[in-house]
Parts: sequence; C-alpha cells; structure tokens
Amino acid sequence: MDLETNKNEDAMRLAISTMKQRLGTIEQGGGKKSLEKVRQRGKLTARERIQYLIDKDTPFIEIGAFAAYEMYPEYGGCPAAGTVGGIGYVSGRQCMIVANDMTVKAGAWFPMTGKKNLRLQEIAMENHLPVIYLVDSAGVFLPMQDEIFPDKEHFGRIFRNNARMSAMGITQIAAVMGSCVAGGAYLPIMSDEVLMVEGNGSIFLAGPYLVKAAIGEDVDAETLGGAVTHTEISGIADYKFKTDEECLDQIKRIVSKIGQGPTAGFDRIAPVAPAQPEAELHAVLPSDSSRPYDMLDIIRRIVDDSAFDQYKQDYGKSILCGYARIDGWAVGIVANQRKIVKSRKGELQMGGVIYNDSADKAARFIMNCNQKKIPLVFLQDVTGFMVGSRSEHAGIIKDGAKLVNAVSNSVVPKITIIIGNSYGAGNYAMCGKAYDPRFIFAWPSAKIAVMGGEQAAKTLLQIQVASLKAKGQEITPDEEARLLKEITDKYNSQTTPYYAAARLWVDDIIDPADTRRHVSECIKAANNAPVEQPFNVGVFQV
Repeated sequence: MDLETNKNEDAMRLAISTMKQRLGTIEQGGGKKSLEKVRQRGKLTARERIQYLIDKDTPFIEIGAFAAYEMYPEYGGCPAAGTVGGIGYVSGRQCMIVANDMTVKAGAWFPMTGKKNLRLQEIAMENHLPVIYLVDSAGVFLPMQDEIFPDKEHFGRIFRNNARMSAMGITQIAAVMGSCVAGGAYLPIMSDEVLMVEGNGSIFLAGPYLVKAAIGEDVDAETLGGAVTHTEISGIADYKFKTDEECLDQIKRIVSKIGQGPTAGFDRIAPVAPAQPEAELHAVLPSDSSRPYDMLDIIRRIVDDSAFDQYKQDYGKSILCGYARIDGWAVGIVANQRKIVKSRKGELQMGGVIYNDSADKAARFIMNCNQKKIPLVFLQDVTGFMVGSRSEHAGIIKDGAKLVNAVSNSVVPKITIIIGNSYGAGNYAMCGKAYDPRFIFAWPSAKIAVMGGEQAAKTLLQIQVASLKAKGQEITPDEEARLLKEITDKYNSQTTPYYAAARLWVDDIIDPADTRRHVSECIKAANNAPVEQPFNVGVFQV
C-alpha cells in the first residue's frame, strides 16, 4: 500500500469514526436521565423496542438518524428528530418501523419530526411496505406549533397518508405504548389494528387538564383513555397487554400472517462477492476532494464479481454507464468519472464534469434501463456541467436538459449514493433529492452545495466588498482576508453531509463498506411495488 493510499484510508477511517461517535450520542436520545426515567416505568426505549421487534441477525436500514442534527439549540436540540425509523424484518417480512422517542421532549413533534415521519411514510407508500407505528408522543411541540401544525407538509399530512395507504392496501399496525394525544390520536385509529400497553398507553383528543379547563370534569388519564377504556368501553383498541414485550410479540404474530402481494419482478440471481473487496473502499477515495481518481475502482468494489459491463465505453467518458449486479440484483449504474479523460478528437475532459457527450450518453442509458425494468444506481461525485463558449455553442443546456428529463421521468427505482462532491445542476442531473430517488445516502466524504466552497466564498466576498465600498467604506487586505475566512467557514459548514442529513436532503450517512448492503436492501424493498406507470419523457430536446 503506497503513501497516498494510506493517507486516503486514514482520512476515511477518521471520518467514519467521527460519524459513529456522533451517532452514538444521537442514540442516547434525550440523555441518560431521560432513558433511566423510561426504564423506571417498565418501558423499553424506542431503539430497544425496534431491536426486540425485528428478526435476530437481520439488517435494519435506519432512515434519518441524523435528522435535526445540531438544530433547535434554543430548545436543547432534538436528536434524530425525536423519531427512530427505518426498514427492518419482522417475522421474515420487510416493514417500515416508526417509533417515537419519548426521551426527546416526551416524543413531541418538532418541524423536522414531521418532515422525517412524512419521509418514512413516503418510503412505505412507494415500496408498498407494511408500516408499524410504535406510538409514544405528547403531540405537537407547542413553542413551534406554527411551523408544524397547519401547512400541507406538516403534522396533519400524516393522517392523510394513513388514509391513502389504507386505500392502497398497505397494512398499518399501531402500538400505543405511551401518550397519544390531540390530533395524534387519529394515527392509531386510522391504522388497521391498534394495540395498547396497560398503565402506559393512553389515547385521547384532550388530556385530563384540558378536559378540566374545557368542561370542568375531573378524570384521570387511565379512565379517560387508557387501555382498559379503549378495549372494553369505546372499542377503539383491539388488544391490550401488560408489557411492551407482550405487545411487540403480538405485532410479530400479526405480521407473520400478512399475505404476499405482487412484485416488480426485478431480476436477481445468486449473489457473488466483489472480486476486489468492499473494505478497500476506505482507501480508494482521495482525502482531497479536488483530486482525480478512477471511479471504476469504486464500482468494482461494490458490484458482484467486480464485473461492470460498460455502455458506450469510449463515448462521453466523463460519465460511466453500465450494467452490473449488486448482491445478485441487476442494476444500471450511472457514475461520474473523476479522472481526466480524452475524447476521440483529443479533447481533454476534467473529471467530475458533465460534458455534452456524457449527458447525451447517460440520458440514453437511463431510457434503456426503463425499457428493461432495471433499477438505477447513481454514484455522485460531480462538480457540475462544463461551462464556456465552446460548451454553450455545442448546446450543453440542451444536452443537460435531456439528462434531467430522463432522470425526472424515470419510472424504475432510483437509488443515489453521494460519494464526494454534489454541486449545482450536477446534483440534479445525477438524481439528487429533488428528483425523487427511492433512497438517497451519503458517504462521510460527501459535499452538497450549489458550488464548491472556494468559488462560492470568493463570489460572496466580491459582492460583500463591493457593497461596503459603495457605502464609502475602504477594506484593507487584512480585513478582506478575515472576511474571506469567515465566509468560507460558514459556507463549508453548510456543505457537510451532516448539514444535509439534518435536513433530510439525504436519508442517512453510511460507511462506504455498507454501500452494497444498503443498495441490495433498498432494491428488495422496491421490488414489493410493481412498476405500473409507463415511461414517457414528453417533449424531448434533440
């Protein structure tokens, strides 16, 4: 192993270590004191409930672990947006599991909590996954009610989705294991089956204090809306149990009897491990994101037997397109080539840049994959489209529009992995979050922004200096250098994968060595939903 490879591996391992340390803190939820209070009440924590529920030795693909990361500091933060969710196996069946974390502000809903829960429901709807809600929430976080309550993508959309999923034939099971109040009470009741834990679970539109204030009635929580009330008097709940474990055991039994639906029929054969080990991914990516490397070195460590059947190998070389298998699943891969390449005409093309020919090739390949019903995997390390008079005269906007059109109208599942840079319109063309990837993940090395930090900071500096000079203020070289550093630091802090994951621009940050497993599980989930919409690109630039 050479010095450069050692340097790359050290940088990636340090980034992974940082990610795991931060994740460890997030997994503590509201902190040790809050966790201890939960256990004193005989309850399991949100993560313990999920761990008990899922089948032993099966993968759990967590979604949104970094949601709300470093957000809401004025309220003490909101780790994982107060919800633990993801795809896990229950009685052998892939399910979407959504668990309120009662240690974070009693499971109250912040704005990012709503966004995360809607994303989890969206994944369930797109992939026809049964949904299991483990309910333990105080409802809307009142100090921020205006940002979570009334709008289209706010709290109320959750119940609209309950109704839509029911109409789609998607099973929904709700276990009320703690508080379930106000508007939140509709979620379990709009599910197919409702389970409650005695002594801890409660469902009511208004709690005892509000009832007293509204109508003067004195009533305790258990009498008002406890498990006995709702299984023996109102008939709202279907089952009651003494403990969390008994309740979760019943969920397993219910899921074990769900019938199999139609599948998309994506092709899968017996998996073969990559000939070049996936663990070596830690050493492939340069520690300096501006340095070139061969994207094929990454692809060959992800795909079965390291076999990648390239499409138009000698044309449009700044994007690699081709067919492969990942854990046995047939996939079409669209990836940015990061090394400098040369066209047949002798033109040098910079790595990570989308040129006319590469945009044209990728658009055609995406259409081919839709024709063949092959899921698409995008590997992003893109700095944008080529600029300048030569590219403009050659119609780079037109060719870029073809690629954006093909990505936008693609009907097969799209899974995006942001490996390195993800800048500007390149993010769009390579299926960024705005283009409805079925799943989107980032490596710890990812950078997501409208442009690179250095270029952006210099542009912003010029604007700021010009504004100050227009007001008659002179800027010394030292002041200009200070301003540049201030702008650069702020801009770079907004390009990290943590900033993106906090706002759910990506579903999660993953270890590169887990890429293959994540893609495989995501395609397995997508295979539950038949591709019914015809592929149609509409008006297409030629």
